[in-house]
Amino acid sequence: MTAHALDTHQHAAFCKNCDAAIAGNYCHQCGQATHLHVPSAREFLHEFIAHYVALEGKLWRSLKLLLFKPGFLSREYIEGRRVRYIEPLRLYLTFSIIFFALFKMSGVEIINIGGRSESPAVVSAPAAEKAKRAEEAEDAKGIQRNLQHMLGRVNPRLEQGAERFFALSPKERNDTAKRVFFSYTPYAIFLMMPVFALYLKLLYLGSGRRYGEHFLFALHSNAFAFLMLSLFMLADGWNFVRVVLLAWLVFYLPTAMRRVFGGGRIVTALRWMVLMVLHLVTLVTVVFLAVALGLLI
Repeated sequence: MTAHALDTHQHAAFCKNCDAAIAGNYCHQCGQATHLHVPSAREFLHEFIAHYVALEGKLWRSLKLLLFKPGFLSREYIEGRRVRYIEPLRLYLTFSIIFFALFKMSGVEIINIGGRSESPAVVSAPAAEKAKRAEEAEDAKGIQRNLQHMLGRVNPRLEQGAERFFALSPKERNDTAKRVFFSYTPYAIFLMMPVFALYLKLLYLGSGRRYGEHFLFALHSNAFAFLMLSLFMLADGWNFVRVVLLAWLVFYLPTAMRRVFGGGRIVTALRWMVLMVLHLVTLVTVVFLAVALGLLI
């Protein structure tokens, strides 16, 4: 056996990952094990199963708290009990990806821009009806021209983008709008998380809570919202289940706010209403701007 092979089974004086001086089984700087060797098939299988079981345990433990104990998961993180749970950002990203995937597959009509093709009934309609439709089409073209002119004042590139977009057929416009919606909306909503946390920070001024705690709460609460909305879509045809899911979605946030930040029921309800108005208005605005810019640039 060569010296090199022996070295791989011995404790090193310096971490092979970050070169920090080490003593013990793990590097104090980066956490890598100091006893390194190429694992056997048995060791590799054992490590994989142990990691999978640990991850699965974290997932179900986190889901249980997220679903049935509003705010408790955030409290656990704030109080330092974190290793046993899935990271907040991973929870948020996982459920947001699932939601948008289900939303896209559901075939729900999100955007309909222009778009009424003339059916045989319309073709054979009376002259007055045809004239009315022609007038509506001309009005729409006038609005488009005005919009292009306004965008041109902001930036000529936007005007060119609008011209290209409106030159498409109604079906192509709708298909393009849907593609842009699903491409940009997830990012726009994710960028809303710091804003959501800022609203919470303002609503709880004087409470001594740090911004990071509000951001943590924003990730957990929005991960829950994505999960509920995903279950809502999957419960198609189960109206009672959908009502229960929506009721729990509405009840959840103020309950979580009380558990994490404290406060009386009435004050928390008022904060919740203000938060929802601010969040929904900002969310609609941000998504609209993201989709509009995606179509025009």
